[in-house]
Amino acid sequence: MHNDKQKLIRRLKIIEGQVRGLQEMINKDKYCIDIITQTSAIKQGLSNVEDILLEGHLSHCVIDQIKKGQNEKATQEILKVYGLKRK
Repeated sequence: MHNDKQKLIRRLKIIEGQVRGLQEMINKDKYCIDIITQTSAIKQGLSNVEDILLEGHLSHCVIDQIKKGQNEKATQEILKVYGLKRK
């Protein structure tokens, strides 16, 4: 997670800046399509953060659970994450 932690923090700071920019665009009554384009970029950025977290969780935490014989717990977590990702 340490390597991913820095990547995640960097991406979240970018998203934070995008959200501030979005607020400014709305305050300045910018063109709707430009605002929608920005919201789309923010959603994609959050999706990328989720992907990194999911990959790390599946490749480390869930594998450790399986190795410890916690198959039911691992299965439930995989299904929960799958359901959340589909929303």
